[in-house]
Amino acid sequence: MVRVTADLILRSPQYFNAVRERELDLRGNKIGVIENLGATEDQYASIDLSDNEIVKLEGFPHLKRLTTLLLNNNRIARINPNIGAALPKLETLVLTNNRLSNLVDLDHLATLGNLLNLCLLDNVVTKRPNYRLHLIHKLPKLRLLDFKKVKLKERQEAKKLFATENGAPAKAPPPPPAKTFVPGEIPSEDSLEATPVEVEEPSRKGPTPEQIIAIKTAIANSQTLEEVARLEKALKLGQLPSDIVLPGEDGSRKSTTDSNIDVPPSTQQSEEITAMEEE
Repeated sequence: MVRVTADLILRSPQYFNAVRERELDLRGNKIGVIENLGATEDQYASIDLSDNEIVKLEGFPHLKRLTTLLLNNNRIARINPNIGAALPKLETLVLTNNRLSNLVDLDHLATLGNLLNLCLLDNVVTKRPNYRLHLIHKLPKLRLLDFKKVKLKERQEAKKLFATENGAPAKAPPPPPAKTFVPGEIPSEDSLEATPVEVEEPSRKGPTPEQIIAIKTAIANSQTLEEVARLEKALKLGQLPSDIVLPGEDGSRKSTTDSNIDVPPSTQQSEEITAMEEE
């Protein structure tokens, strides 16, 4: 097994690849562990580690320039949880023909926030149910998966299938709460439209002192017993007869049924009426 050393890095081919990225070629060296890549001094946008014997995707220093990583034909079965912190700009990752077997083994790829292209062909995990939708859900920026374009329909299906982090379908939304009035709260226009407004009838008042005096005066000036009885009854009921006009009124007052005094007087007003009658 060959170790990655500064000397190996210096002896390995270095060139600009077809997409004009500066690439370090470490292919076919029987490397078992990724290490000492700090010796590259972060000078490469692409590193090719294909055809080696690497078993775990880990050991990277902070490489802020690395955008492409090729790891075909290795033995990778695990991925380091902090790979995203080490490779913040990684856009293309090729893991063809490795030993990744379960969907949970791929979850740490979600830390690669800028990953656009991913290939996992010839891994057992590609045969798992919902493999493609699982990765589309975990990697929202992904454009190509196994050299196939990620379609909008697949994104919608993934969102529907994996509505929660644990992959369980989303629960039905709870029914909207009943609209209740809170004192001090200004109701919205929607609530005013949805809820019928109950209009309170204006409270009715008993006769005023001026009205009581007017009725008593009319009783004193009555010519018949029937007139006296009618006025006394109106006084007890707190009603102002329509033929009595108070000072300042134009004489065209409406009937007592339309006035605001057609209900029995309050307790305080009744006591006042009784006191005036005793006088």
